Amino acid sequence: MRPRKSQGRLSTLAAALVIARRDFSAILFSRSFFFFLLGPLFPVVVGVLAGGVGERVQQSADRPELGVAMPARDAERLLTARARLEPTLGANLPDLVMVKALAPGETFDAAASLAEKRGLNVAAILGGTLSEPVLTGPPERIDRWRGPASLLTAQALGAGPRVYPEVRLAGTRTSTADDRHGRLTTAQAAQTMLFLLTMLLAGMVLSNLVEEKANKIIEVLAAAIPMDAVFLGKLFAMLAVSMVGIAVWGATGGALVLGGVVEVGNLPTPAVGWPLFLVLGVVYFAMGYLLLGAVFLAIGSMATTVREVQTLSMPVTMMQLMVFFLASFAMTQPGSAVELFAVVFPFSSPFAMLARAAQDATLWTHAAALCWQALCVIVFVRMGARLFRTRVMKSGPAVPRKRRGLRALLRPSRS
Repeated sequence: MRPRKSQGRLSTLAAALVIARRDFSAILFSRSFFFFLLGPLFPVVVGVLAGGVGERVQQSADRPELGVAMPARDAERLLTARARLEPTLGANLPDLVMVKALAPGETFDAAASLAEKRGLNVAAILGGTLSEPVLTGPPERIDRWRGPASLLTAQALGAGPRVYPEVRLAGTRTSTADDRHGRLTTAQAAQTMLFLLTMLLAGMVLSNLVEEKANKIIEVLAAAIPMDAVFLGKLFAMLAVSMVGIAVWGATGGALVLGGVVEVGNLPTPAVGWPLFLVLGVVYFAMGYLLLGAVFLAIGSMATTVREVQTLSMPVTMMQLMVFFLASFAMTQPGSAVELFAVVFPFSSPFAMLARAAQDATLWTHAAALCWQALCVIVFVRMGARLFRTRVMKSGPAVPRKRRGLRALLRPSRS
């Protein structure tokens, strides 16, 4: 006797995998996906050009200065030498500013002076004497200014181009405040990148569902498999397509950086380290995409045309901007009630937790946040599927004609 084949439906996860594989293949091998990959290149080119212009303006407007703390006579000779070399080497020499003219026998703590003057534009201090100069400041800055400082002191001594005094370097340690400021910069850059990628890629979910509604494909799928599986499969298919796009853009950007076409500034190391921070960035992008995509799926299920999609998605886009501003503000208030709210609120949680990873090395909070975000994704998908069944598919028992009055409309429908 032959075994009977099961006549039941696929499980929700198996059906979701079928939908995800179908949508992923259909989108990935379409011609429109190729143009989708080219789309972000145009704003990137404009951004690179604008960033180059802005960097030149910033360099000219906020150029770091080299402070001078020497005996009064040596300091005057040094400033005179800088003015003498200005016509020929001005662009390659640091701007000098008098910090302290020392009296005979007076000592000066250059490291302490730099710590007190962090609000000013003095990046390092040249102390000692012209014959024995000492350059104090951050290691990367004083290493860059060692040659110009030796040239200036040689010119001030009148020793000519053949004799240059040896400049002794005295590097300063980075303070806790500087560490926090640097990690805050990394957190801000990561939040901005996460927001841009989410907003750029989440809109694909809307157009895909509207097309299938217009072609009546969604009704066939809903009749064959659970609606929760349809929504979940579409979400993960779009997430996989987005990951492919990010991989292509990342490989292109990496090739440009390695080829020397584009220069990338050095961001301070996040608290959890770069490898784990990048992994968390990918995971939090996936969670943010799934959360926003679940809302977009619910919106797309109620829209019938692209115009309706644009109208309905505008409030969601504005809400996402407010969420980004909330997460950005919470990033500057670690441990406060505002940050706790941003971490718990589902839509801002990925942004707030990624910023926390840059500033705090604690790991268990990320495990808890990811579990909470995954639970919210499941709840939003089920809510969107139920909304689609009740409002679009009109599922439930038909109402007899004789009861179709105001009373029948007010009575809740039975599932």
